[in-house]
Amino acid sequence: MAIKEGDIIKVEYVGTFEDGKVFDSTELNGGIPLKFEVGAGQLIPGFDNSVIGKSVGDEYNISLDPSEAYGEYKDGMTQSIPIDQFPPEQEPKPGLMILLMGPQGQPVPATIKEVVDDIVTIDINHPMAGKILNFKIKIIETGCEPDPPQACGCGHDHDHDHDHKH
Repeated sequence: MAIKEGDIIKVEYVGTFEDGKVFDSTELNGGIPLKFEVGAGQLIPGFDNSVIGKSVGDEYNISLDPSEAYGEYKDGMTQSIPIDQFPPEQEPKPGLMILLMGPQGQPVPATIKEVVDDIVTIDINHPMAGKILNFKIKIIETGCEPDPPQACGCGHDHDHDHDHKH
């Protein structure tokens, strides 16, 4: 059966930058296949759309332009924050990834660009904005059951603990 929007499937994958450096993979995530609902917007658009029409056992490679992944890098997406707004135990350093809280309380990743005197300049572009991403994808399973409402979204049965408690 060809995969269509709304199907819940599992895939194994390896994601690499143009230089071949692996930035994400099934193996890095404990070897657990990635489970998602096709077309539900849970993944970047190019990855999500690539599985449509494929079948179990298919293995293929895709190369995604930024517009199909995390978007183009936008200038003017920097902010200056006084250093005293950082927790004392977190010394801001250029290149450090931090999480900010967005307007609806959602986490927003940011990267520290520079620290001058007591002002920290952060960049709120996604760390992978503007990058071409390559994926090797293998379709493992289709027709999966949705996670029950109480599930944590980890894709496992609940015989394990998480650091956070529900």
